[in-house]
This record gives sequence, structure tokens and C-alpha cells, in this order.
Amino acid sequence: MAERLRVVVADDHPLFREGVVHSLSLEEDIEVVAEAASGTEAVRLVLELVPDVVVMDLTMPQGGGIEATRQIAASTPATAVLILTVSEDRDDLLEVLKVGARGYVLKGIAAHGLIHAVRAVVSGEVYVSPALASGILHEMTREEPLDPFERLTPREQDILELVAQGRTNREIGEQLYLAEKTVKHYMTNVLQKLHVRSRVEAALLAQRRELEGG
Repeated sequence: MAERLRVVVADDHPLFREGVVHSLSLEEDIEVVAEAASGTEAVRLVLELVPDVVVMDLTMPQGGGIEATRQIAASTPATAVLILTVSEDRDDLLEVLKVGARGYVLKGIAAHGLIHAVRAVVSGEVYVSPALASGILHEMTREEPLDPFERLTPREQDILELVAQGRTNREIGEQLYLAEKTVKHYMTNVLQKLHVRSRVEAALLAQRRELEGG
């Protein structure tokens, strides 16, 4: 039998991480050699084990996925980085590819899709979820919208609407079934896209747009 692909899985949600590990471990040609719960731990394990690929969340404590990718690409280029995330944001995708990731897939992906992505990045391909890649290409080739609200993803629009209603991140997370840190991540993207410094300013913009019939 051919040598198995050695994988490190990094995600700070234990239940989700266990599911990914289980799905990958069912494949005869894949071996999960370690698990990490933070960006720092992922970097340490990759340096120690030099796996073929690390499947990594984007938003983790202690450095996060972007900084961990930067360090892994610089110190252990033989290890491919495959980002597995909830973020559909173009800026996240472009930034993480710029610092050295070879793949970017969304957490809604089926097990067989993830396995295909793992094999693809190990073989040297750059792999991005097809639906996400199509949307990014469309956005990059059209003219920049005059209205910054058009740059918000549907999920970001939902969150901004709740912020404008005075909801806290915890309340938003409970209503949309998201972790509080995921809501914070989305809000960071919203602030950047609307060119404002605080959630209060973002809420005021959203309220004004609603009043103007936008």
C-alpha cells in the first residue's frame, strides 16, 4: 500500500474537530497524526511532525489561522495548509492565500469534498470551494459598488441588522446559532467594509440606510 498522507487537524471546537478527524481517518490513504486547538499549537505540531497537510480553522485563539499559516508556510513549506472555515469573506480568502495557504473550504462541505480538497492541496493544487471561488471571481471582475453595503455577505447583513436592533454578540450568536467569537469575526469584517470604527457607527449607518429606503 502507498504511504499514507499525514494530517494535523487544528480547530478550537472539540466536537467539530473530532468529526473532521473521524471523516479523514476512515480513508485508507490518510492518517491523522495530531490535533491542535490553537494557532500556536498547530505551528508547534507542524514543526515537530512535518505532516503533509494541516487542516486549520481560520479563527482560533493564540495567533489564529492566518498568522499560523504565515509561520507554517515560512518554516515548513513542505506542509500544505488547507483552511476550513465559516468565513465566506473575500478578504479572508485572499489574505490567507497570500500568506501561503493552498486551499480554502467552508465548514458546510461534505466529508468527501474535504477529502478531495486534502488530496488536491497535497498534490500541489490550489483548491477553493467551487461556489466560493465562483462568487469571488464574479466580485473581482465587476466594478466596485458605490454602496459599501453591497459588499456585505448575506450573513454579515443579518448580523448588522441585529446589531442595529441593539443586540449583543451573545444574543446574535444565540439567534443565528453561531459561536460568539464567530459573530465577532463577522463584525470585524462589517466594520472594515463599511469603513467605520465601531459597532455603534455601523448600527447608525444601517438605521440611516433603512430610513432612506436602502
